[in-house]
Amino acid sequence: TTVREIQTRLKNWGYYSGRVDGIYGYLTYKAVRSFQSKNGLKIDGIAGSGTLHALGLPTGSTKTASSSNSNLNLLARAINGEARGEPYIGQVAVGGVIMNRTRDPKFPNTIAGVIYQPGAFTAVTDGQMWTEVEDQSVKAARDALNGWDPSGGALYYYNPAKTTNKWIWSRPVVKVIGSHYFCK
Repeated sequence: TTVREIQTRLKNWGYYSGRVDGIYGYLTYKAVRSFQSKNGLKIDGIAGSGTLHALGLPTGSTKTASSSNSNLNLLARAINGEARGEPYIGQVAVGGVIMNRTRDPKFPNTIAGVIYQPGAFTAVTDGQMWTEVEDQSVKAARDALNGWDPSGGALYYYNPAKTTNKWIWSRPVVKVIGSHYFCK
């Protein structure tokens, strides 16, 4: 059932601590509210279409499913171009940075807007984004879209062995995963 799916995803991401029993009880309600709060959604404890979409679950709307699918593909391309060869958790973290930017007023509020922001991502500039997408990048994109953020809320990341941008070195590092430094 949908409630089981909601509980399973929320449990996997650390929002829900109860049994996956398919009953939308108080613990599920509290977990949904926590997820909504962390993901910039209306905080009402109801798993409506916006919350279901954010959880990566079907909402019954083909427009939403189509939009969701294009976001998944675009995010997977960006992750593939930027973090191919990095540990899986690092790939999800790159997706997490993109998702974090969509919720920060300093950046565009859509995945496409963030990815295509001029000069934001080397993979867009050098064409790496258009190489063949690995299955792991799709899985990482799905996890990032569904709320997993191993970056610790970072808005930027860089590889110190490759970056020529002096400004990025001034950003406070919150996490290092693989060869990427994640920062605020």
